[in-house]
Amino acid sequence: MKRICALLLAAALLTGSAAAAGEPEAAQPALDLSAASAVLMEKETGTLLYEKDARQKLEPASVTKVMTLLLIFEALDSGRISKEDVVTVSACAAGMGGSQVYLKEGEQMTVDELVKCITVVSGNDAAVAMAEYLAGSETAFVAQMNQRARELGMEDTTFLNCTGLPASGHVTSAHDIALMSRELVLNHPGVREYTTIWMDSIREGAFGLTNTNRLVRFYPGATGLKTGSTGSALYCMSATAERDGMELIAVVMKAPTSAQRFEDAKALLDYGFAAYALVTVYPESPLAPIPVLLGTQGQVQPQLERECRLLVRKGQEGQITTRLTLAQDLAAPVEQGQRVGEMEVSVDGQVRDTVPILSAQSVERLTAPRIFTRLLERLLMAGPAR
Repeated sequence: MKRICALLLAAALLTGSAAAAGEPEAAQPALDLSAASAVLMEKETGTLLYEKDARQKLEPASVTKVMTLLLIFEALDSGRISKEDVVTVSACAAGMGGSQVYLKEGEQMTVDELVKCITVVSGNDAAVAMAEYLAGSETAFVAQMNQRARELGMEDTTFLNCTGLPASGHVTSAHDIALMSRELVLNHPGVREYTTIWMDSIREGAFGLTNTNRLVRFYPGATGLKTGSTGSALYCMSATAERDGMELIAVVMKAPTSAQRFEDAKALLDYGFAAYALVTVYPESPLAPIPVLLGTQGQVQPQLERECRLLVRKGQEGQITTRLTLAQDLAAPVEQGQRVGEMEVSVDGQVRDTVPILSAQSVERLTAPRIFTRLLERLLMAGPAR
């Protein structure tokens, strides 16, 4: 009997990641993928919806540039740099091989143009130019890349350059690529301005750019993100797409051909959009004001601390229920943001989220003279007894 229990426990621990994230248990679909490793993640919750050898350490090729872009957009969004900044190309950056936009030593381009070159055509020279601009050298920038990877929990990752050009020991995993892709698209939505470009140009139209990510044109809802390929890494990509308010991240590593890479990414995204939905949950009844005793105001309005967005399987939307617990009254003083209750959210009877309910405003306590004045006013308004 003990052995049976142990086997059952082991099976539970090995259940797919969706269950670990609070999702009802479900077997993974039998997707016919050519890639050696793959992951499907929902952006907002970070839930893993599908995994195939997700922690296998492999060469990422130019998908490396997701981290390069993350550091660039963190600098942009923090105000450290601007899109209008002019970058002067070094001899080192101009000498990069592989995919490039043929930058010349001493050539000047704006950050905006260089980011476009990185996202659209995976320019190695543009990536190094930006790395040097941000950190002084590619070596210093790579140290920042690895530090950021550790902060994101990317345990399978070691970066040796900012481009993804072949280097012994430059590895990551589909799982880690999903983590850094999520950080980029979740917290820096401005990247979509670049990753959704299909065709554009630089140098005042003299040099054309066509996106290496075919899904941007041919997959409904595609929003990016980055492709990569080398002779040893084979064909990789991190693909993002959004439908009905839900954005998915599909990571494919070491697919045999470019075409199979895109087919694998489409299969993952198709599965996610067909099987899951992201639902905004509201209280089943309005949040009524709560009386305040001995306060300068007679009541406060409760409000949810945050929006509740729940990832559920298609067909479960009607199984979502909420249960409110609210204070019957409050004694002044009441602080704005004070917790006054909670909303418990369940799917098919299983609690999936608990959202605190807070006071929308503060209420000060009445002073003793004001309490006396109020009582006197009420007595006078009541008039003489008859």
